[in-house]
Amino acid sequence: MTEMNRVDGVESENAILVGVLTPGRSVYGDPLDELAGLAETAGARVQARLTQRRDTPDKTTYLGKGKVEELRDLAAAHDADVIFFDNDLNPAQTRNLEKVTGTKVLDRTELILDIFAGRAQTHEARLAVELAQLEYSLPRLKRMWTHLSRLKMGIGMRGPGEKQIETDRRLVEKRIHDLRGDLRVIERRKQRQVAARRDRMTVSLVGYTNAGKSTLLNVLTGADVVAQDRLFATLDTRTRRWQLPGWGPVLLSDTVGFIRDLPHHLIASFKATLEEARQADLLLHVADAASPVAADQITSVYHVLEELGIEAKDTLLVLNKIDAAADRARLDSLLEKYPNAIPVSAHSRRGLDGLASAVSDALSRAFADVDVETGVGNGRLLAQLAAHGEVLSKQYSDSRMTVHCRVPQGYLGRLQGEADTSVRLHVNNNGAPADPPLNPLPPGAVEDVA
Repeated sequence: MTEMNRVDGVESENAILVGVLTPGRSVYGDPLDELAGLAETAGARVQARLTQRRDTPDKTTYLGKGKVEELRDLAAAHDADVIFFDNDLNPAQTRNLEKVTGTKVLDRTELILDIFAGRAQTHEARLAVELAQLEYSLPRLKRMWTHLSRLKMGIGMRGPGEKQIETDRRLVEKRIHDLRGDLRVIERRKQRQVAARRDRMTVSLVGYTNAGKSTLLNVLTGADVVAQDRLFATLDTRTRRWQLPGWGPVLLSDTVGFIRDLPHHLIASFKATLEEARQADLLLHVADAASPVAADQITSVYHVLEELGIEAKDTLLVLNKIDAAADRARLDSLLEKYPNAIPVSAHSRRGLDGLASAVSDALSRAFADVDVETGVGNGRLLAQLAAHGEVLSKQYSDSRMTVHCRVPQGYLGRLQGEADTSVRLHVNNNGAPADPPLNPLPPGAVEDVA
């Protein structure tokens, strides 16, 4: 096996894709295209696809009897190593399908977890992925130990099955308990780190996987974050300083990409990683305008934000990759559906000035316009004002000067603490936001959420 046939250290396998389409699921084009992307990301070679429409999945094999036989023949014809389902299977369904086809069967959640395991680089990400995998596998231990039934019984092998399952269950439960404790420590540390930056305005990039968030972060901040045209290229939060034109410095964070039906275990496990998004002053929801299912992806991201409890946070929808949209009519329809969205191309830098202006306007709602009077020699205070806000003008009178500036609401209390006999502070807008909060998403996005 050559290096060309290995991805993330795993040998490539021949794969069959399977999807059961139930009522209510909108489909554009091939319904298994996203699963194919996941399979290829995991290192598989897609050999064939199989779909079936059903009102309800079969309780024993998810597919109907005829389709199971067709799947068995497909697996044999293509010498398949693995079958990927675009649905979540229960342990019994997986076991029955493997028995009929003679091929390893993985559902959508297992595939996503496997990709995350291969991509996790930091200690925090590895812990989060391990926890999600163990929580998923705990109720499936019996299936994982079916190989024991094929062992020849003898000395030392009397009745190992159920005893071994119970032993493993206790080990897994203890490891889950330990991992949760480790992640709680990381989460508290992350909360302290984020809280320590509350005197800085923070903007967090969220969105569907492969929407171009990392590329946008690089372009806006001059960073060198790895940006690849593949699913889940980013698993760890990265924060960079963004010198927002006409505004000043803000902190811009990239986060793990979301996906349709993102496993609940992953969302819970990555809580610490997503802390930046939870605490951000503003979210930039980056969507792939070139995707034929962009509207569905936008809705999927909103579902995840809702699960995180931050769906009401101030959000700007950014339609990225407008220069890659092959169908101009579809792009126009998307812009009509989301009239407040900001069209950009991180690749060609189109629309970035408009994005910066929209972010400035949004952040202004949480800023105060102040006049600070102090001595001309108070360099420390001047440096703080320049670092945490935007200095608009200075006026001098003898040994005093008045600095007219704009500072974050969160920094206002700290600035007021500086006000003593040598420093006078006047808040021009009484510390209140100039405008009401932004809508969580542009009109139309919430209507898609049933």
